Amino acid sequence: MLAWIFHAAGKRPNFLVGGIAENFGKSYGLGGGEEFILEGDEYETAFWDRGPKFFHYHPDDLILTSLEYDHADIYADFPSYELAFKRLVNLVPRRGRVIAWGDVEESGPAIRRAVEKAFCPVETYGFREGNDWLAGDLTIEGELLRFRVAYKGREFGEFALPGAGRHNVLNALAAVAIAHGRGIPAESIARALESFRSVRRRMDVKGEFGGILVVDDFAHHPTAVRATLEAARSRWPGRRLWAVVEPRSNSMRRRVFQEALPKSLALADRVVLGGVFRAQQLGDDNRLDPEFVAEGVRKLGKDARVLPSANAIAEFLADEAQHGDLLLIMSNGSFDGLCDKLLKKLGQRVPQRTEARAQ
Repeated sequence: MLAWIFHAAGKRPNFLVGGIAENFGKSYGLGGGEEFILEGDEYETAFWDRGPKFFHYHPDDLILTSLEYDHADIYADFPSYELAFKRLVNLVPRRGRVIAWGDVEESGPAIRRAVEKAFCPVETYGFREGNDWLAGDLTIEGELLRFRVAYKGREFGEFALPGAGRHNVLNALAAVAIAHGRGIPAESIARALESFRSVRRRMDVKGEFGGILVVDDFAHHPTAVRATLEAARSRWPGRRLWAVVEPRSNSMRRRVFQEALPKSLALADRVVLGGVFRAQQLGDDNRLDPEFVAEGVRKLGKDARVLPSANAIAEFLADEAQHGDLLLIMSNGSFDGLCDKLLKKLGQRVPQRTEARAQ
C-alpha cells in the first residue's frame, strides 16, 4: 500500500514485500527513489543468524500493526517475542518516527509497552478517540470502502479503498500517516488508495460455480482469521460463510493458538479443519489438536468437523455447498492444492445438480 502511494506520487520507491503486489505484478521493485519500503519480518534471518530479519533494516520510519505471539518455533514465549519488537523500536533514530496501532482494547497493551522507550516521536492510529490518526464514518459504496481521517483532532481527508474489512482501513490509516510525514499530500494519497489492488492471496477470488464462491486467503493465526472472516461478511453479505482452515504455519501447528482459534472460527457459519501439516514433526504434547478446536467451535453453536486431506475436504464441500455459499480457504501454504481440487469438483458437479433439478 505504501509502495503504491509513493509510486503514484512519482517518488519512484524501492520496495520489498512478502507477497505479489498486484499493482506492480511482483514483490519487489528498484525505482531509484530516496525511499526503500520494507515489510518487516521477525522470523530468524538464517540458520547461522537466529536473530529476526528486521534487526538488519535500521528503519527511519516504522509501522507497528500488531504485536501478537507468533513463530513459536523461534520464540520460547511471549516476553521473548515482545522483546524483539522493543529492540526494533530502539533502532529508529531520533529523526525518525514510529506509527503504532493505538486501539488498546483490540491491539492489547504489548504495542504500548514496545514503544514506551522509543528515542523518536510516536504517533498512534485507530478507530478510537485518543489516537493521533483517527478513522471514522466507514461506508460501503459498491466495491469501495469509504472512510474519513482526522489528524490530531483536525479533518485530514476522505479516502476510498477497494475491498472490505476494518483491518484494511487500519492498514490504510498507517500508510496515510507515513506518506503524510514524507510530504505526500492527502489528495495524492487518496488517488493512490482508490486504485490499490492489494496483495495476491488476500481475499483472492478463485472462481464461482452454481453460485458457490471460492475465495483463497493467507490468514494463519486467530487474529488474521477473525479479520478475514469479518471482511468476507462485509464484502459478501447474505452468503452462508464456510471457514476452511489448514493448520500449517509453525505456530498454527502447535497448541499455542488452540484455545483462541474456536472463538475466531465461530464467526463463520460452518467450519472445516484440515489435518496438521507435517504432524509427525511434533510431539503429541506440543501439536495442535484439530478435533479439540472443532469441539470448541461446536460449543459456540456452529457446525465444525475435521477432515484428513485436501481431497476429502474438496469431496465434502462439493457435496455440501449450496447456491449462495462462500467457501473461504485459509492457509499460509498451498493446502495441497485444495482450491484447484475444489474448483474442479464443483465444475463437474454443479451441472449435474442443475440437470437433476430440471428433471
